[in-house]
Amino acid sequence: MTLSKEDREALANRGKTEEQLERELKMLSEGFPMLKVEAPATPGHGISLLTPTIEASSMSIWEQFLSAGGKVVKFVPASGAASRMFKNLFAFLNGESSKPNDDFMRLFFDRIEDFAFFRWLNMVCIENYGKSVDTLKKENRYKDIVESLLTKTGMNYGALPKALLQFHKTFGFTRTPVEEHLLEGAATAAGRDGKVRVHFTVSDDHMPLAKMKVEECSGFLSHECGKEFEVTFSTQKPSTDTVAALPDGTPYREKGELFFRPGGHGALIENLNEIDADVIFVKNIDNIVPDSRRDSTIRYKKVLGGILVGVRQTIDKYCRRLQDQDVATSELDEMLKFLRTVLCVTHDNADSMTPEEKKAYLFGKFNRPVRVCGMVRNEGEPGGGPYLAYNPDGTVSPQILESVQLDTEKPEVKDMMAKATHFNPVDLVCSIRDYKGRKFDLRKYVDPATGFISSKSREGVEILALELPGLWNGAMSDWNTVFIEVPADTFNPVKTVNDLLRPAHQPEKKPIKDES
Repeated sequence: MTLSKEDREALANRGKTEEQLERELKMLSEGFPMLKVEAPATPGHGISLLTPTIEASSMSIWEQFLSAGGKVVKFVPASGAASRMFKNLFAFLNGESSKPNDDFMRLFFDRIEDFAFFRWLNMVCIENYGKSVDTLKKENRYKDIVESLLTKTGMNYGALPKALLQFHKTFGFTRTPVEEHLLEGAATAAGRDGKVRVHFTVSDDHMPLAKMKVEECSGFLSHECGKEFEVTFSTQKPSTDTVAALPDGTPYREKGELFFRPGGHGALIENLNEIDADVIFVKNIDNIVPDSRRDSTIRYKKVLGGILVGVRQTIDKYCRRLQDQDVATSELDEMLKFLRTVLCVTHDNADSMTPEEKKAYLFGKFNRPVRVCGMVRNEGEPGGGPYLAYNPDGTVSPQILESVQLDTEKPEVKDMMAKATHFNPVDLVCSIRDYKGRKFDLRKYVDPATGFISSKSREGVEILALELPGLWNGAMSDWNTVFIEVPADTFNPVKTVNDLLRPAHQPEKKPIKDES
């Protein structure tokens, strides 16, 4: 491919090389291999179940880790706009019907006063039309209400990020996901120094508003919970944008210029790699609940954190021991058992190795980042799931996969997917330091062959978009992984606006006390 001077300048402005461009076009042309999977991860076969004893000991380990000065950062991907959350409302606004014509829209209007943003919406309607939401409903002016919520003439919720929407009511106030994540961090990850370190990834467009929100709320919330917030931000790096192509594999251009798209949440491995911490919690911006519903979340955050610390301590002990000359056969067998049963790395040929070969094999498997992932029972929620997948060296290890990575045309793969019991709620606790306390370069543990291609429409033209290996999928492919079953009530995502009407996002109703 011959590049023009303008093409080279466009690459340089993004921090990309010509070699990267060629690789991306090759990927778009050739596609990615489907992953070979042994089985879905299920309880007792890749997913560990908790007992009261394990929960109690894990929480104790976590509290000890914090008391000893362990540094924790809560990493929250919060880049996306909320437009998909309001997809049904946009369809209604742009449709022909002037009244709610499906169950979704009827529920939205029937319970509109239950949304945390209702009071503001009502004020905007009065300002725009001189009439309240209730009056507009009686006059069948439903589209005026939706327009006041979504567009620039009103609250502009259709263009804001989820992070800044009013999600919850609490004591006469409302809270956004930003505020709820700060408070969740205060309850689970405050350091010995009393600081709560939270990092949000946001888009360039939304950065000023996000910083303004944190500046506005952090002082009040700090006073409320008795902790000090240390909040940082980053944006997805332009160098992780990927080129788009036409179906014939040639670059797609607009006004003669190469067209780039964000490479998906997998690009955030670059952001995660810049975090300096002993432990990092990773959780999506929309999976958050109000104070009254947070007890279970707090408990299992601590449990997952304690399990991670325990696993990391064992791995570090083994790595240090493997550096010695005189490692007994019984010790190597103990380490191999841990690798196979706790980290679920199997299908090796270690039993036929010499002691020196076994030492090298074990050290290579142990000395890498570690993540403990909460998994919930699959009750129909969308999302990727836990599987036991083959690695390039022939071993099998736990992986979080999306359906697009699996060859669903094969009957045996469809059968595996049908037998899957859990899915991924994106509730991760990560250890990114080695046994000497040095940070891993997380970019070295990405499997570049686990990206995928999606078909998009751009101004009426079909284009191929390249998605980088997902942050918790292929971007963490070569991490050591432990799957733990956690209760479903720790997973409360908001994918559509009506999800805010679920009990988990509504104020808890206290029973009325009978004084008679």
